Amino acid sequence: MLVLDLILIGIAVALDPLPLTAFLVVLPSERGVRKGATFVFGWLVSLAAVVTITVLATGNNPPKPATVPSLAALAVKIVLGFVLVWIAIRHIRARNEPKPPKKPPKWQAHVDSMSPWFAMALAPTLQPWVLIGLGASTVVEAKLDSWASFLALALYCVLASSSYLAMEIYAVVKPAESQALLARFRNLIDSHMDQAIIVGSLIIGLWFIADSLYLVIS
Repeated sequence: MLVLDLILIGIAVALDPLPLTAFLVVLPSERGVRKGATFVFGWLVSLAAVVTITVLATGNNPPKPATVPSLAALAVKIVLGFVLVWIAIRHIRARNEPKPPKKPPKWQAHVDSMSPWFAMALAPTLQPWVLIGLGASTVVEAKLDSWASFLALALYCVLASSSYLAMEIYAVVKPAESQALLARFRNLIDSHMDQAIIVGSLIIGLWFIADSLYLVIS
């Protein structure tokens, strides 16, 4: 169950449209490949840091089922699941309301002059921290006692970064073609932003609410 939960969270993090939109501003900018590489590095380091801190906090000794720490981890999952459902409901309601024009973040106006260090620091601030929190509460169950367990956590970090890695690699290999593709991808995300947030939040939120409640009851 641990691996399945990490796969679901990893996919959700990789496909979250809000940080993807920001990356699609950074990557096509002036010297964007370099800034994109530092962005991806910052993204990966942040994920790895959360995993490492969580494992260290448990002492690499996952709580036994039906104990207070185990139930606390499940309670966190339930709360974060309800947060995701609330996000989905909020976006559903907002679809029928007129949307005021949104001002882009201030950093986007200076994206061409942005330093790679700023891009690296920007990545962790844009991560979907509700999903990262779900990942951390899932990693609580991990025990690093074999190569398979190390591999599972490493693959979670890579999977959660896969969309950014793929775009960065494509921009390096085919810089000319990547500009047009990235522009189309950004338009696709912009036009389906609400749908992606609603569907993703409902699927992940309801899954973790139901799964965690089942484990608490059983």
